[in-house]
Amino acid sequence: MNSFITKTFKVGSLAAFVFALSCLPLQAGNEDRAGSAGSTDLLINPWARSSGWASSNTAIGRGLESEFLNVAGLAFTDRTELLFTHTRWLAGSDIGINAFGFAQNLGKNRGVLGLSVTSLGSGDIQETTTEQPEGTGSVYSVNNLNLGISYAKSFSKSIHGGVTVRLINQAIANVSAAGFAIDAGIIYKTSIGNKKKTAPGYGEDNLHFGITLKNIGPRMIATGDGLTVKNESPIFGAPVSQQQRSAEYEMPALMNIGLAYVQYLAKKHKVTTAFNFTTNSFTKDQFLLGLEYDFNSMLQLRGGYAFETGIFGERDGVQADLLNAFTGPSAGFTFESPLKKEGRTKIGVDYTFRATYNFSGVHTFGVHLLL
Repeated sequence: MNSFITKTFKVGSLAAFVFALSCLPLQAGNEDRAGSAGSTDLLINPWARSSGWASSNTAIGRGLESEFLNVAGLAFTDRTELLFTHTRWLAGSDIGINAFGFAQNLGKNRGVLGLSVTSLGSGDIQETTTEQPEGTGSVYSVNNLNLGISYAKSFSKSIHGGVTVRLINQAIANVSAAGFAIDAGIIYKTSIGNKKKTAPGYGEDNLHFGITLKNIGPRMIATGDGLTVKNESPIFGAPVSQQQRSAEYEMPALMNIGLAYVQYLAKKHKVTTAFNFTTNSFTKDQFLLGLEYDFNSMLQLRGGYAFETGIFGERDGVQADLLNAFTGPSAGFTFESPLKKEGRTKIGVDYTFRATYNFSGVHTFGVHLLL
């Protein structure tokens, strides 16, 4: 029965990915389309661990954080997990991102259910108009909120899959837009290490493959009183209100293809190398590299680099070829410890820095709890 389910999942997953790929725009990685998609906050990784190695861990993401890169990694959650992060986005811009997540293993062979909430706020922005370009004295803010409901399951020791339905709301002053998007992912894991590594603290070396489709959903459109303008009637000379129509916009769809290798160097020492190729529908494609060192599942040090065409370009003013504020490097760490000696409950703290051309980089702070 399990063999039949696994085979069915393989066929169904392949069919689903082929169908989803056929729905993507044919010209992926086209920077000429940059700015024509909406909901681009969905491209921001709000979690500290995965962003520390440049979001390259599509194939090796584990637990609640994998909800962003490859939801299939959620299937490895074997208990209850809570996660909170705060991100100072482009430090100095007053933009903040808060993210909270909850994951629960539903029992043997029942999979894992996850819930995540991400909120982006711009802080106060001075209102200006054509009549008062210096400011009206009023302020407004940008508020983007998305809610993700995820389910993942291990279909065998090697095959893991998951799906996320994400509800999206974006608002600025008295204009808002709402919609939804779907993420789906698969992870394949195979053991290739030395079977003689049987000492405590050792594990088998593993090779991981991962693929995920993100932000697949219908177009969105902005509505609200903020699109109403007052003009004078050319016939009667009286003021009239006119409702402006907003153009529809597409979701920032993308596909991640990842590869990772886990190697045990010695007792309690593990190194993971990760590679990811991201093909974007509305901007440049990216090649992501990451490296993580793990000591005894207590301390992890990680770093990564995100490469795209033109990222090394000269910056004399505004350069048309450079569509990314990031310079490429990122780094971070995690410290995790049991609350009680020999106890299962663990608490951990995470930090990540992502370098940018302007401002003071991106700083992400996180706290996670395993019950």
